[in-house]
Parts: sequence; C-alpha cells; structure tokens
Amino acid sequence: MTNDELILVTGATGFLGTQLVRDLLARQPQASLALLIRDKQGQAGQQRADAFVPAEDRTRVRVYAGDVGLPDCGLAAADYRQLTAETTRVIHSAATVRFDHSLEEARRINVEGTRRILDFAASAPRLRSFAYVGTAYVAGERKDLVREDELVIGQEYRNTYEQTKAEAEALVRARLSAMPGVILRPSIIVGDSRTGVTSSFKMMYWPLKIYARRLWRTVPGYPDAVLDIVPVDFVSASVARLLFDEAAFGSTVHLCAGPHGSATIQQIAHRAAAYFQAPEPRYVDPRFFFALVRPILFLALWGPRRRVLVSGRAYRDYFSMRMQFDTTNAERLLGPAGLCPPPVMEYLDRLFHYCVESDWGRKPVAAQ
Repeated sequence: MTNDELILVTGATGFLGTQLVRDLLARQPQASLALLIRDKQGQAGQQRADAFVPAEDRTRVRVYAGDVGLPDCGLAAADYRQLTAETTRVIHSAATVRFDHSLEEARRINVEGTRRILDFAASAPRLRSFAYVGTAYVAGERKDLVREDELVIGQEYRNTYEQTKAEAEALVRARLSAMPGVILRPSIIVGDSRTGVTSSFKMMYWPLKIYARRLWRTVPGYPDAVLDIVPVDFVSASVARLLFDEAAFGSTVHLCAGPHGSATIQQIAHRAAAYFQAPEPRYVDPRFFFALVRPILFLALWGPRRRVLVSGRAYRDYFSMRMQFDTTNAERLLGPAGLCPPPVMEYLDRLFHYCVESDWGRKPVAAQ
C-alpha cells in the first residue's frame, strides 16, 4: 500500500468506531485518517478524538467538525472540497442506534446521513472503496435463515432503527454498481472476546445487569430464542480488512456468529446463572406477559422494579427471535485470513467478568 491513503471514518466516537480507528492505525501504518466528529456542548470534536486516538498516532489523524445529519455533513465548504479531493476510502458507521426515535428523526440520521456520505464518496475522484456498516437486523421480524444477498422480502420491522437501516442499505446497494464498496452487517456487538472490555453496556448487557443484581429473573421470551452476538475485536478487524479487499466489493457480508456460533437465550442464561450464582430465569410467553402480566405488575411495582418494566420494553422482541444469519460470504472472504468469530459460549465468562470488574461501566479497570 502507498502512503497516499486518506480514510474518512464516520461514527468514530462510537463503541465500534473507537476500536476501528485504533485497528486502522495499527494495520495501515502508512495511511492517514480523517474523522468526522460532532462537536458536543463543552467538548470539541478534537477533544473527543484525543480520548481514544493513541498519542503516538495523532499526527496521522485529522479531525473535522461535522454531522452526517446536516447538509454537506455539516462541513465547512473549504473542508468539504479538501476532503473530497484527498479521500481514497470511506467507512460509514455513523448512525443512531436508539429504538425509540421517531421515524422522521431516525431517517434524518440513518437514511439522509447515508445519502450525504454516498454523495460525498461519489464526488471523490480518488475513491478506491466505500464500506457501509449496517446491521444484520435489517431482517426485521423474519424467523428463517437470512441470506446475505437478501434485504427487503416483505418483512415487518420492530422499531425505527431497523426500518431506517434497511432503507439506508437500499441506498448503498443502488450505488454499488458505480462505486467500489461493500455492505457489512454485524449482529449484536459485545465486548472484546479476549478481555471482555466494552464501553457500551446496552443491548445484552442491560437485561444481564438487572438479572445479576437480582432485580429481575422473569424473561418474557422463549428459551430457544436465538441470540447472535459478535465481539467488537472481530467486527473491527473484519471492517478494516474488507475495506481493502477487492474480492469483497459489490458484496454484502454478515459479520455474525451464524448458525454454528450463536446461542439460545436459555444457554446464555444458564451460564449467567452459574457465573452470578443466581436462580435460573423463568420464561413466560411474551404475548401473555405484555398483554396481561405487565399491566398488572406496572400497577403493583414501584422503584427499581418498576423502572425495569419501563426500560425493558425496548428489548421485548429480542427475547423471542428465532432467525439465523447465513455467513457464506463472511467465511469465503475472511476465513483465509483466519478471521472468524469465536462461538458465543467460548467467551461469555470474559464478558461477565469485565461487567463485574468495572461495576457495569461505573469504574475504570486496569488494562489487561
């Protein structure tokens, strides 16, 4: 590779993004990075970047104040011209991952933000590749084997996040005939498979925390529901590699545990019960729970347990999923490089251990 590579990364401050920036700097020692980062109240984009970019690599990183939800990605006109002229590769991972956004707000960020980055890439004369980080859950409420070349086949969506990520992916697919690029669909991203380290305690972590703390043991879901999780180190390494793999261009790749590596809710809960020395969870049909049990409990419970009922609504559908994700393209493209996700059950205890050591993200843990 030459030293004229400039890789534009959106979503760099996210859980995956921070890991990806570090991986790109380590794997592409001659490349420079351009990070599009929103200024926050009291904290400029440069300050946010300094929190995760290694000090020895900061001369290779440019930070641009911007926001994909704004026209021209919120960039100053001079910055936009400079970036389009110099950028050779783009990784678009910026998105809102909230489930409770209105459809309008989710579209503003996930769909229109993707459209703006695609327009940026199309106007970059030196562009060599474009990587779009989507989600496997564009599959919505499907209950079968989801293949990598499928997108919309009539499925319904659980929330505005899934719907708008599907709409955004459709935009990317329409451009790939004229642009060298790849669509990457991770499933639920969790901590590092080797250390358990995570900076995000959402998704799987929230129900795990309330269970470990004995606040709740009733699962409104099915014991055989499938939970496909992948560690952040696998996803990041895969994105960094496929961005440069011409064999991947034009493809959609599931960065998922897949049928051979995923686990059921019951398997994960059984391991959690042993680790946290807690009673085995009770499973309740989710239709019965949300139609009859939850309304009664909502009237009867107060304090932390009532807050569980409120917060838990966002996760209700993820305890009853039975779909699996085909990983044929992932195995073909990543297997020869030795990149494959470890089976979920092999690293669960490391995730649990980090949760305990960090008090669920409330205290720092010495680097391992």
